[in-house]
Amino acid sequence: MIRPMHWFGSIAAIGLVGASSGAFVAELARAQEAPESLLPPGFDDPAPTPSPTPSAVPDPAPTVAPPATTPGTAPPEAPSASPALPSTPGALPAVPQISDEELAGVPSIEELEALSTDQLDDLLGLKPEFDIPPAARRSLGQVGLIAPSEGGFPIGSLANQPASLVRAALAGTKGEMVSRWGHILLRRALASRLAAPEGMNPVEFAALRTGVLNELGEFAAARAMVQDIDTGNWNAALTDEALQAYIASGDFVGICPAVRLNAGGERDDPQWAMLQAICNAYAGESVLAGSQLDRLLGEEVAPEIDVLLALRYAGAAGRGRRGVEIEWDGVETLSPWRFSLANAVGETVPDGLLDAAITGDQGRYYTQAGAAAAMLPLSARADLASQASRDGVFSARAMVDLYSSIYADQGSDPAVAGRAELLRQAYIGLRPATRLNAMQQLWDREEGADQRFAAYILTAYAAARISPSADLSAEANELITSMLTAGLDRDATAWRNVVEPGSLAWAQVALVRAEAANAPRETIEDFIASAGSGQQRKAAFLIAGLGALERIGRSDFDDLASDLELGLSRETRWTQMITRAADVNNPALVVLLAGLGMQGDSWRQMTPLHLFHVVRALNQVGLSAEARLIAAEAVARG
Repeated sequence: MIRPMHWFGSIAAIGLVGASSGAFVAELARAQEAPESLLPPGFDDPAPTPSPTPSAVPDPAPTVAPPATTPGTAPPEAPSASPALPSTPGALPAVPQISDEELAGVPSIEELEALSTDQLDDLLGLKPEFDIPPAARRSLGQVGLIAPSEGGFPIGSLANQPASLVRAALAGTKGEMVSRWGHILLRRALASRLAAPEGMNPVEFAALRTGVLNELGEFAAARAMVQDIDTGNWNAALTDEALQAYIASGDFVGICPAVRLNAGGERDDPQWAMLQAICNAYAGESVLAGSQLDRLLGEEVAPEIDVLLALRYAGAAGRGRRGVEIEWDGVETLSPWRFSLANAVGETVPDGLLDAAITGDQGRYYTQAGAAAAMLPLSARADLASQASRDGVFSARAMVDLYSSIYADQGSDPAVAGRAELLRQAYIGLRPATRLNAMQQLWDREEGADQRFAAYILTAYAAARISPSADLSAEANELITSMLTAGLDRDATAWRNVVEPGSLAWAQVALVRAEAANAPRETIEDFIASAGSGQQRKAAFLIAGLGALERIGRSDFDDLASDLELGLSRETRWTQMITRAADVNNPALVVLLAGLGMQGDSWRQMTPLHLFHVVRALNQVGLSAEARLIAAEAVARG
């Protein structure tokens, strides 16, 4: 917790004066209440005054009669003897000698003045392990964001599962999902409020889930996950994942409680050192923060561009403003630190540097982090948001909201503003033909299947406003594909009597309709024939999806699967685990295993075997809607 400066201003008084003055005030208060001597017997008597002359003889002491006693009672105890006084009046105990080695570790006055609040706390042993009072600390019995009443999975879903299995499923999920709906479902499971498996530390469980959310590009959800755990409970793994989530979200101040408490243990990496300076600046210690960053810059602890961006960010706090000129000359690569800090301080990243980062190995990171960066220009976010929507990070509603803002922004890029105008026509056009024409222009503007799929997401709710009509059967393929990107299965099913049998629209409706009905074998064979040699993957996914949903006769399924050589009877360790999880009716474990089996950056990496087991297991544990949407998406994008 970052304490205000008035606390630091009084620490010297508390540390130097409080020990004596506080005790004095306490003793004075007790003396007023009960005026009794607080010294041992004999210490409160005045010292005997020396006789003026040695020959003087003192008067004999008066005889004091012993107190009377009552028969049958013991006489009072004699008073204890007074302790011996020092032989020499005013003598003090010997002062212990301090060695030169001990003195060498004591900081000077100048060094004390240069210490930050946290450093002074460390020196005096005052830094708390927790930044939250005991009564306000949260339990680790269940950690997550979405309660069961809000759509999350049951709290005890994984509590009785083997910790090794859950750990392997989460640790093995290291990349994006081929399925947009698979991504959305996995995100819901990871963000659910869950109890840790038996034998697994709840903090480790949270760190594993946060790591998968970061891999999926769900940085906002990852940040919210770590915020559900008191900072004092963080371990090194959770701190690492939290740092990635906060940086990707552009929230450098949000990580300060962990930085100032050294959550997860001591760290000495350059990024942590720069964060310590930033946090000092926003704690009111701007001069100290500036000196720390200047030292990092002078000692070349971190690349110059990294420290300069940190200086610009720290300089915005309090009265520590200083001019910092950012020079990108000589910077050859972009990093998450540079990208996020540049966005946070309003520094434009050179186009060549950003393009190289987006097309590189870490391209997904920059598109997903940039799509959610509200400080970027709307036009710059548009293309990044298209990728984020294909992955499942952005919903159809979020895309419409973004383009609505672009339409209202007079300074938007003309090309992006043109898309916003077409989207407006797709929604508010007076005639269906006008709205459909606008949607087709948006679809045709995109090159490549993935870009076109992003355009389908953008027009999902506009497509649902087109009434089913036999005159539009030719456009039904794209209209239904667009509707299903937003999960509008009822609107898509309304076209079941309009779509052409054996078409792509028919195949999607056959998979996604809520009521179970077997698909005729003849129509399936028509779809296989129309798919052609270049689209056999779509046909394979259709057979696998229909078989998993039990919407095809058993004999027909076996014959067609054999003709297409799908190999659905093959067993692997993964197929056995997800089948077992479905048999015991554990939806959360099924989703984690389904995510493990749907990793990839293209549907070319998805096999009919994996699709069959994912859809069948999800359907078996009650996640029928998600199973049907994943199957329909596979046919549309296969």
